[in-house]
Amino acid sequence: MNSTNTVYLIDASIYIFKYYFSLPDNWWSKEDYPTAAVYGYTHWLFRFLKASRPDYVAACFDESLENCFRNEIYPAYKSSRALPDESLAFQLEACKQITELLGIATYASDKYEADDLLGTLALRCRQKGHNIAILTRDKDLSQLLEGEQEAIWDYPDGDKLDRVAVMKKFGVMPEHLADYLALVGDKIDDIPGVPGLGPKGAAALISELGSWAKMKVRVPEVAQLKIRGAKALALKLTEHSEQIDMALKLSRIVCNAPLGRRYKITRGNINYNDLIRFGRHLGFGSRFETSVNNLKNELTKN
Repeated sequence: MNSTNTVYLIDASIYIFKYYFSLPDNWWSKEDYPTAAVYGYTHWLFRFLKASRPDYVAACFDESLENCFRNEIYPAYKSSRALPDESLAFQLEACKQITELLGIATYASDKYEADDLLGTLALRCRQKGHNIAILTRDKDLSQLLEGEQEAIWDYPDGDKLDRVAVMKKFGVMPEHLADYLALVGDKIDDIPGVPGLGPKGAAALISELGSWAKMKVRVPEVAQLKIRGAKALALKLTEHSEQIDMALKLSRIVCNAPLGRRYKITRGNINYNDLIRFGRHLGFGSRFETSVNNLKNELTKN
């Protein structure tokens, strides 16, 4: 991951929400909005930049709630999630501005999720000969891993998961994770699964028969497999075939989404003066200026 050829792709929104739910509202903008999530996310970025010093990096944001193409397929998709209120929307936009001031290109879409933008960037990066490292807390993004040098990482404290680690954790290789989720469902995203089919059963089916596309035409063979409740499971797969088809469209990450801006992964220059001014606007206090100067000193060392 320290290779100068590695592109770091940041699942930004997931870290913003981490601090939105964990930090107290000790900071307020001039518009009287709380800015704790911005404060936490910004210092997370500082820590990452100082530790990794990436040559290539980009950040993707979620802005497609309710308007995502997946809601056209299944209206209940992510229906249990509350939409951002005015206060949170302010913080999300402020985080995008901070990211750009730090020389990191940002990507967002009102139709495609951050996962899709990350998948599209990952494909573009590979085409140009780069390895990828995805910074995220979302297991779904494991399906994007292709090369042996690629990994997802809940930076800085989580384990770095490569393809082998994903297999050990879920029982399926990354390229089968979307099929796995279509079979078992995903409560976080409100994706329905096959009733009574758990993680071990789904992993066993994929191990024996492969992807859902292959499994679908071999369902009669399921009854003969040495899997607990195989006969009943064969019937369930037949009964829920259309649901699994739909769920796969929801769980599979799109890798050809429009990026909405010119492709850019090279880290640009940091605008330290505007960063300090924006920090003042967000109510971060004098310590933030010290943090910015420390970042500058650290990154300008030989």
